[in-house]
Amino acid sequence: MSDVAIDMRGISKQFGPVKALDNVDLQVRKGSIHGLVGANGAGKSTIIKVLAGIYKHDSGNVCVGDKTLDVIAPASIEKDGVHFIHQDRLLVPTATVAEAVFLNNEPRRGFLLDIKRMRKEASDLIKKHFNLDIDANALIRDLSAAQQKIVQITRALACNARVLVLDEPTAALVAAEVSSLFRVLRALRDENIAIIFISHYMQEIMEICDDVTILRNGRNAGNVVASDSSIEEIVSLMVNRDTSEMYPRREARIDEPVLELKDASRTGHFEGVNLTLHKGEVLGLTGLLGSGDKQLLKCIFGLDQPDSGTIALNGGAVKFKAPGEAVDAGIAMIPEDRRAHGVAVDLSVSDNISIASTARHAIRGFVNKIFEAKLVDGLIEELGVKTPDRFLPVKNLSGGNQQKVVVAKWLSCDSSVYLLDDPTVAVDVGAKVEIYNLMNRLAGEGKAILFVSSDLEETVEMCDRILVIYRGKIVGEYKRGEINSDRLLAVASGGAPSGLREVS
Repeated sequence: MSDVAIDMRGISKQFGPVKALDNVDLQVRKGSIHGLVGANGAGKSTIIKVLAGIYKHDSGNVCVGDKTLDVIAPASIEKDGVHFIHQDRLLVPTATVAEAVFLNNEPRRGFLLDIKRMRKEASDLIKKHFNLDIDANALIRDLSAAQQKIVQITRALACNARVLVLDEPTAALVAAEVSSLFRVLRALRDENIAIIFISHYMQEIMEICDDVTILRNGRNAGNVVASDSSIEEIVSLMVNRDTSEMYPRREARIDEPVLELKDASRTGHFEGVNLTLHKGEVLGLTGLLGSGDKQLLKCIFGLDQPDSGTIALNGGAVKFKAPGEAVDAGIAMIPEDRRAHGVAVDLSVSDNISIASTARHAIRGFVNKIFEAKLVDGLIEELGVKTPDRFLPVKNLSGGNQQKVVVAKWLSCDSSVYLLDDPTVAVDVGAKVEIYNLMNRLAGEGKAILFVSSDLEETVEMCDRILVIYRGKIVGEYKRGEINSDRLLAVASGGAPSGLREVS
């Protein structure tokens, strides 16, 4: 066992009637990148919180190296060399790089901080491990998402980390930054550091991981060597069903225009955008981070207003001063940060799903509970929300299932236009297929869907048309089958592949 960095055996954890972990094993080798995957609610977050000392396991053993940990606390686990790189970077925006690297571990001269030494050692650590020159005096808020991730990792290395646990580390990164991060992780692996890599992106798991542990319903579903396995095999172990039809097909029946933008502009975000969305259509809008696609959705939904140009709904000009006006007009928006902007954690699953559509199941001011229950239960089943019943408080659900509840809330509105902002981010493969099926159902019912996604493959596979936005301008328009994900990335990056239709 001398080559094992983390050895968790027979870990069980129960929350009331819910058994989150049932005799789970997790062994991670030194000098390896170990993938941890599973559907939402499979137990990934729970077993990591047990390792972090946030949860106390009911049974089982935890060893770090050759040391058995009888009591685990967040402070003590770091002293044992295990550090956690969270999805939310949790860095102080106004701190310098040096201050962030040595937070709670500052070198001192007597009672005073040794600022000069902090700056030099922070720069030296970043140069040594990543071969990068990041100014130790730079403020965290001025760094890119990838640079902030590197600062987090450097902080762990400054504390002599032997194990790094990365939770969805690429969620906020663009493709070039992901490649840069992967180079860093491989270099750390070569330094005999063990890395636990948690991600819903199966392509990343296959690219970066040596071994993969798959959890399903709080139990071990399998352990595989990544190079000897496939995405299909891992996904089938995750969801216990065939997902060969990852992108379900439908026959598009596109009708008259329902939403139109003409010469819409908002200073600093987008300029001169012309867009027509039809009934029964899934229209993709894609661009790199900061291209203006997400700001455009906010202006349509009334969160912001364009400086110039017009927005028309069903042929009539509209100008929403607030999202409530857009909802009343038949527009629903599923936001990117669904847990922060779309869920009331203390309310039940039922209340969260039905809160935006109360008018649909109210008669003379009184809620029709029978209709409401039927609507909620139908969406719970269709989206695969893992909950014992609709009365459970949302705070008791896993993060992914909370996101499904927000999706269900807006789908309950029976709107005519749906604005979907990265609806499949941070949900598992099985849930993605369920969301795709829902999109197809809505489009088949004549709903109009404007679909923004950072996943170019799903954009290509799920959209009837795709508009590419680059630095605030629409630069390309493609029908289904005219472009693949690689060429789409080229257009979104400012280049236009030959032979494809381009907007001048």
